[in-house]
Amino acid sequence: MSVFATMESEVRSYSRAWPAVFTTARGAELRDADGRTYLDFFAGAGALNYGHNPPELKSALLEYLTGDGITHGLDMHTAAKGAFLERLRDLVLTPRGLDYRVQLPGPGGTNAVEAALKLARKVTGRRDVGYFERGFHGMTLGALAVTASPAKRAGAGVPLPHTVRMPYDDPADDDERAVTRLVRALESAAADGPLAAVVAETVQGEGGVNPARPAWLRTLSAWARTHGTLLVVDDIQMGCGRTGPFFSFETSGIVPDVVCLSKSVSGYGTPLALTLLRPEHDVWRPGEHNGTFRGYNPAFVTATRALEVFWSDGALQARTALLGERVRRSLTGTARRHGLAAPRGRGLAWGLPLERPGAAQEVCDAAYRAGLLVETAGLAGEVVKLLPPLTVTDGQLERGLAVLDEAVAAVAGARGPTA
Repeated sequence: MSVFATMESEVRSYSRAWPAVFTTARGAELRDADGRTYLDFFAGAGALNYGHNPPELKSALLEYLTGDGITHGLDMHTAAKGAFLERLRDLVLTPRGLDYRVQLPGPGGTNAVEAALKLARKVTGRRDVGYFERGFHGMTLGALAVTASPAKRAGAGVPLPHTVRMPYDDPADDDERAVTRLVRALESAAADGPLAAVVAETVQGEGGVNPARPAWLRTLSAWARTHGTLLVVDDIQMGCGRTGPFFSFETSGIVPDVVCLSKSVSGYGTPLALTLLRPEHDVWRPGEHNGTFRGYNPAFVTATRALEVFWSDGALQARTALLGERVRRSLTGTARRHGLAAPRGRGLAWGLPLERPGAAQEVCDAAYRAGLLVETAGLAGEVVKLLPPLTVTDGQLERGLAVLDEAVAAVAGARGPTA
């Protein structure tokens, strides 16, 4: 362990919560150097929706690499990229009636958001962008400017101008009050000039697993369309089936102007990000936005195979809905037994709020000691967040939920009520 402490920057975080040296992984399980097995309900912060080393994707990747397939190609035409674009069109976009151009902005989600922000300002000729409380969109300066966390924003070291913060959907409001509050906030944000874009997650992940209701999202979409403001949906953590459908916004009936994807779009944890944009907004000049790693061909290979294996029919979406209901019931029972607020989430993205400061981290620590990886979320780390792989087995899911319930019980019993 000493090499990590002496060589790696102090900025590291997950390794502090999980002080193990991990060596191998398969499906929903990780193993460490001591031979201990852990259930992974973290899934690479949502980058491993299909689990670790899915065999169909691994075999496709190995075949490609051993055949001397192109690995680095900038934005040149390659067979691997062509196959991916075809599958994305035929298996995802066309069946959903979506017409998007595909921009490859760089290797990570923050690259997708940066491209969306630049594009919105270029399309509209406007500067200001609206974003929402508790939202998270990345750590580069543009994406950070539309991220709500004061601690993360402070890390920029410079002002983050030309963005306007607004309230997110509040479940304490009924639909009518929520949409009225939203419209007032949007009008106030645009009072000093029309907005270039509004950036939103349909389910906030890092912000504490906060789902927005369909009526709220439809109101946001309608307002943006009326005012010539681009609606950018950040589907980086909640896309690729995490909430059930491939895109998290599908159930609301909206069609964003721009969609940001990354994390699980490669299907294998290999770096790949997409900025999907309506054709009429594709006003880029050649090379106007680029990057050295904006087209990693091994990621195209695994992404293509992931679409073929998991999105050629509705089986994964249906199973995610079924498992999500099991998680909801289990977490609701845990919350009732220990006097906690109700869990919130959608599909296989769930959060369990614990109001006492530090309680959520204590639960995650207890779960780790029992062999389960879960993380905290929320501005104050007050939510235990569950992101199990969509391919988790029934037995693994039940076992992980039982471990979590025991961890909550242990923290509640040792420190009194957690809420």
